[in-house]
Amino acid sequence: MRKVFGWLLLVIIVTAGAAFLYFRTPDTDAAAMRAKYGAPPSQFVDLGGGLAVHLRDTGPRDAPVLMLIHGSNASLQTWEPWAERLGKRYRIVRFDLPGHGLTGASPTRQYSSAAFVDVVERVRAKLRIEQMVLAGNSMGGGVAWHYALAHPRHLSGLILVDASGQPEPGNTPPPLAFRIARMPVLRNLAAMITPRRLIEDGLKSAFYDQMQVTPAMVDRYWELLRYPGNRVATIDRFSGKPDYATPDRLRAIKTPTLILWGEDDHLIPVSSGRWLAANMPGSQLIIYPRTGHAPMEERADQSAADVYHFVELKALGASRIAPVAEVR
Repeated sequence: MRKVFGWLLLVIIVTAGAAFLYFRTPDTDAAAMRAKYGAPPSQFVDLGGGLAVHLRDTGPRDAPVLMLIHGSNASLQTWEPWAERLGKRYRIVRFDLPGHGLTGASPTRQYSSAAFVDVVERVRAKLRIEQMVLAGNSMGGGVAWHYALAHPRHLSGLILVDASGQPEPGNTPPPLAFRIARMPVLRNLAAMITPRRLIEDGLKSAFYDQMQVTPAMVDRYWELLRYPGNRVATIDRFSGKPDYATPDRLRAIKTPTLILWGEDDHLIPVSSGRWLAANMPGSQLIIYPRTGHAPMEERADQSAADVYHFVELKALGASRIAPVAEVR
């Protein structure tokens, strides 16, 4: 009987090992990824303490600054549609947060909203930007409103795009990815097994028009998630405690605020956009029909035009603005 159990255990171990080797997806090569996704106008800005961020800083040097913060497991490339449409009128700054894109893992392994706010502030100071309009999508939207609370004097405007912030209902369990991140064995496996199909399915759930999820987009997300250190950083981030908004915190934000939302966002529902708007007096909410979690990509023309009008009329207080066509 012991022999039988011994052989059975050996078969299980061999089978599990073979399955791991078959499904394992190794890290991508850092140099190859930098060559593929980090060509000019990309640059790598040393913020000190061992952290260098992948950043693009384009547009007229003397123009108003629009700084853009991407969402969870995204990268600065998500903002290219806005950079293309608004880049002649504004200085556009976007970068990969630690644990994302070509920036890679944080030397301190800190991925909280407060840690990301500190990175935004260090980028602002490094680039010697005194005033800016700050925009963020999803997790980046959460970072943006946290920044507005911490450093309001540097903001002339705030733009929240399908932003995180509203607390989950008390009886709602955390998302599966967050539960896995808190289980030692599973979190280690999740940092080594990342099938491309998983990324493709996740992206398609974020878009109303799934035709916009191209093979090149899937490859970019999949390859940059496997950039050395990013998967472990993602697990570290998911295992942390969320820092949700409260009505009192939101009412304390006095920066002019534009809230943009996809009506068909299945990741953060449009009800969250309405909740944010209701608790931010004077904010403006625009909802896009037949649009998912990333209006800056899925409704690039309209969302860029709405940003332009907001920046000129609310953030900068311009007395006259150019025709909308000029921002496209």
